[in-house]
Amino acid sequence: MDSNRTSPMALAERRLHWLEQRQRVLAHNIANADTPGFRPRDLTPFAQAVNTAQQALAQTSPRHLTGPNGDGRARPDRRAVETSPDGNGVSLDREALKVAETDQAHAMALALHRRWAGMYRTALGRGS
Repeated sequence: MDSNRTSPMALAERRLHWLEQRQRVLAHNIANADTPGFRPRDLTPFAQAVNTAQQALAQTSPRHLTGPNGDGRARPDRRAVETSPDGNGVSLDREALKVAETDQAHAMALALHRRWAGMYRTALGRGS
């Protein structure tokens, strides 16, 4: 087991990266709220993405196929079932809730990362 990939610092960094990607996807959804036929997208939940990444095989050649979620791209949001008459499936209320949830998760992951960095500095005798 690679301790660098599973340390709390590394996990917090992966979470921050995932949250950054999710925020981009949600902003794209909101930007296309008036686009006819646009379907909202969302990322695979973080816990599922971490489990998939740990079980994924290494892609050692560009000709190898990626796994089911190996490309890291946003997937259609299956929870978005309501559409407007023009076929747009973006609900600004739902997207706003997701943005707020993502913002709270980002603040928590950042706080955890800072706490762990402070503990490392303290352990090294460099103060907090």
